[in-house]
Amino acid sequence: MARSRQFDEGEVVARATELFHRRGYHATSTRDLGEALALNPSSLYRTFGDKHALFLRALDHYQASESARCIAALEDDRPVRLVLRDWLYSMVEPADVPGCLVIHTATELGTDDPETSRRVDAAFEGTIAAIAALLRRGIAAGELAADLDAEATADLLFTTLAGLRVRHRAGHDPQRLRAAVDHALRVLG
Repeated sequence: MARSRQFDEGEVVARATELFHRRGYHATSTRDLGEALALNPSSLYRTFGDKHALFLRALDHYQASESARCIAALEDDRPVRLVLRDWLYSMVEPADVPGCLVIHTATELGTDDPETSRRVDAAFEGTIAAIAALLRRGIAAGELAADLDAEATADLLFTTLAGLRVRHRAGHDPQRLRAAVDHALRVLG
């Protein structure tokens, strides 16, 4: 008779997400996962298949929570410039694990892993679309110039976001990063 699981799978995925975020995919061994998650190798493999499958689950978990946070921040009904500024500033606030797992994954794994690459691309496109929607709202409300190219500006602001996340992870001065945000937002006019 099979034994029932003695752990909460969702909680294990959340803890794995934190470990992958902190250390990266390649630097996290199966042994590290077993120790951090308090699972023996057979439980780990039986439940998740392998390290890569667990990583994909962790990436999905991270993206679901991060997307919800992003959408909530960008759907704020305050003036567009303030919404963007506060959202971008939030990317350089002190955090237990600075940076972004999706951006770290993009820089660590690139396009070598199609499953991961597809998830990274979807996350990036979702964020760019949310920024563009906010910019279109600002254009429609007369807060931003009518001739502002929302899609190109969203790409620019997303690229700024990605750089902020990398520099934050590298320990750069948050005050300088906020100044960079202020300068980047001048593109809005």
